[in-house]
Amino acid sequence: MSEAARVIEVNGRTYRLPRQPAVVVCVDGCEPDYIAQAVAAGCMPWMARVLASGASVIADCVVPSFTNPNNLSIVTGAPPAVHGICGNFLYDAENGVEVMMNDPKWLRAPTLLAALANAGCAVAVITAKDKLRRLLGHRMRGTCFSAEKAGEVTQAEHGITDVLALVGLPVPEVYSAALSEFVFAAGVRLMQTQRPDVMYLSTTDYVQHKHAPGSEAANAFYRMMDGYLATLEELGCAIVVTADHGMNAKTRLDATPNVIYLQDLLDEWLGAARARVILPITDPYVVHHGALGSYATVYLPADAAPHELARRIAGLRGIEVVLTRAQAAERFELPPDRIGDLVVVSTRSVAIGGAARRHDLSGLDAPLRSHGGISEQPVPLIMNRPMGRLDGNRRWRNFDAFDWVLNHAA
Repeated sequence: MSEAARVIEVNGRTYRLPRQPAVVVCVDGCEPDYIAQAVAAGCMPWMARVLASGASVIADCVVPSFTNPNNLSIVTGAPPAVHGICGNFLYDAENGVEVMMNDPKWLRAPTLLAALANAGCAVAVITAKDKLRRLLGHRMRGTCFSAEKAGEVTQAEHGITDVLALVGLPVPEVYSAALSEFVFAAGVRLMQTQRPDVMYLSTTDYVQHKHAPGSEAANAFYRMMDGYLATLEELGCAIVVTADHGMNAKTRLDATPNVIYLQDLLDEWLGAARARVILPITDPYVVHHGALGSYATVYLPADAAPHELARRIAGLRGIEVVLTRAQAAERFELPPDRIGDLVVVSTRSVAIGGAARRHDLSGLDAPLRSHGGISEQPVPLIMNRPMGRLDGNRRWRNFDAFDWVLNHAA
C-alpha cells in the first residue's frame, strides 16, 4: 500500500493507518492528580516509566466536562460543535421533551473508528457502560460491546460472542471498580487473541466520584490499571491515555453537598415552571452523583430578559460564569441549537441542581464529588512513545489522542 493510501481524513484532520496496534484509553473522571498521587505512592511503575520516556501533557477536555460529549470528541477528533453531542442529556426543543443523548441520531459527524474500519483496519471498542456503545460504534464494522452487558453479546450486534468465557470474569456490578477492570481485562484478551489494529477502551468514573486522589481506593484502582497497560505494551501496542473529564469535591466544610438549586431560584424570580433548567450530567446512572454537576443550560420564557437574568445568576456565590447561547457556543465550541438561552457554570467546589425536590441524594454514601465545569477541564494526555519536543504554547485537547497515537507514535 502506498503512503498516500495509508492516510485517511476525518472531520478535517488527517490520520495515518496504524503500523502497530494503536490503543486509546479514556479513563473516566481522571483528574491529573490521581495519576500524580498514584505514581508518587509507587502504585504505577509502568506509568512512571512512561512519564519519563514517552510524551505527556495536561490537556483540556471539552465543556461541558461530561462523559458523552468528551468520548465523542475523542473518537471524532472534534468538539461538540462538529459532532453534535453536547451532553449526556438534553432538551429537545423541537419536540418539547427531555431526552438522553445515547441514540446515534444525535451524531452530526462520522467517527474515526468507523473510518478506520472502512479503511480496512480491525477495530475494537470496549466501554464500561452500555449508554456509550451505540454512539461509539455507529456505522463501525468490528467489535463493540460494554462490560455492563458483556453477557448479552451477539455476533450480529456486537461483532463477538461469549465475551465472559474470553475474559474469564463474571458480568460486573455497574456501580463498582470491577466494571472498569472488566474493560481492561477484555482489552488485553482481545489483543492477545485477535490483535486488532485499533482499540478504544472507555471506563467508568465510579471510583473517582467516591474517592479523592491519593486515597487507598483510588491508588488501588490506578495500580490495577497500570498492570493492564503494562501488559498491552508488552504486546507491542502504542498507547495513549487520556480522560473525558476531571473530578472535584462539591462539598461544604461539613461534607454536605454544596449545591445551587437553580430551578428553585428561577421559579422564585420568574414564577413557577416558566424557565426550564437542564442538567446535562443526567444519565441512567445517577446514584453516585445525584444528577448534580457543575454545568447547566437554561431555557427562558419569551418575555424574559436573558442578559439581566445572566447578570443576576452570575452574582450568586459559587457561580463561575454565565453565558448567553451565542457566547457559550463560541467559547465552548457547542452546537447553538442544542443548548438553552443561558449556560451556567459553577466554581470548583459547587454543584448546580434543578429543583431540590427532584434530586435523590439518598445514594450518596460518600461526600459529593462531581464534574461538568471549567474546573474539571484539565485531563492527562499521555503516550508510551516519545514524540519529540512538544509545543508548550499549544492548547492540547483530549481529542488529540488519536492524532498522537496514529500520527506521532515512534
